[in-house]
Amino acid sequence: MMMKKLCIFTFASVTSLLVLCKPAWAEDAPKFTDGFKLGGYSSAGISIPRSGATEAAVNEVSLILSWEGDSRIKFFSELELEQPLVFNEDKRFNRNNAHFDLERFYFDYNLSEKINVRAGRFLNPAGRWNLLHAAPLVWTTTRPLTTSQLFPVSINGLMLYGAIPHNDQNFEYSFFVETLKDQYQDNNETRFKNVAGAHLTLNNNYNLGLTLATLTENTPASLEYRMLGLDFLTHIKDWEISGEGFQRFTNSGNDGGSGAYLQSAAPLGNNWHWITRIETFQRPNVISGERWVLGFTKHITPTQLLKMEYVGGSDNLPDAPRGFVASFAILF
Repeated sequence: MMMKKLCIFTFASVTSLLVLCKPAWAEDAPKFTDGFKLGGYSSAGISIPRSGATEAAVNEVSLILSWEGDSRIKFFSELELEQPLVFNEDKRFNRNNAHFDLERFYFDYNLSEKINVRAGRFLNPAGRWNLLHAAPLVWTTTRPLTTSQLFPVSINGLMLYGAIPHNDQNFEYSFFVETLKDQYQDNNETRFKNVAGAHLTLNNNYNLGLTLATLTENTPASLEYRMLGLDFLTHIKDWEISGEGFQRFTNSGNDGGSGAYLQSAAPLGNNWHWITRIETFQRPNVISGERWVLGFTKHITPTQLLKMEYVGGSDNLPDAPRGFVASFAILF
């Protein structure tokens, strides 16, 4: 799905000081709030699993603050409140799972037209979905397991990135390394350390991407992995087809887990799309299985998205229950 630009607004200017005695050059001086922009997104939905209780929830409320002036430095941050309110037909209303997550907080420095440096907390540029995982920017409510279970979603560290145009194509690169391990762990989340790698993308008719990474599970076993990933996104007439696949290997060459998905979005008219996805995922001695997703997605407005889908497949993927899921997402 092509990314849409976030709707944003600029902070109100600070009230001016007394007009009297104000120097002549003060009228042209930049205000403190110049360059700041605030935006965000939110989503709410309902899940009716084949086994288990029906649940409705405000999934997240995310605020994005950025700054860009006339210098080479830029700033970006995203603070997300996850599951602030949940209604479960067995447990009624509760806020037990509500928590804040600092998804992004980084500074960019532009070295040249083709080279930039990023420092702070940023999304792991492995594949495509992880960079566009915000609810209003993806076709489905459910997320493929392979895009969140084999590598960390965010990294605290440094990244060198840029783009090099060539004819009608564009080559993008990202080299990243973790410098500070993550201090917060979500439920059922695998924590990683010593993360480093690269993502290379050739933007053409197929938008091909390659991910190379090394990482270590921050567990008593401290298993070290090397990971290879491939991704693509293309359009055939009005259809959008995309996919990602990842394979991990241990240092001894054994299978360290793998996963892949293939997804299509077909236009139905009146801003409705028919969504189909198949995926597979396995981590040795942990979980393995398959999933398929069929659903409808409608762009009510450019900033509002309605999604309805049915998830099926094998019965042993606890983080991806089977059943009916619907959600409404909005950019603001």
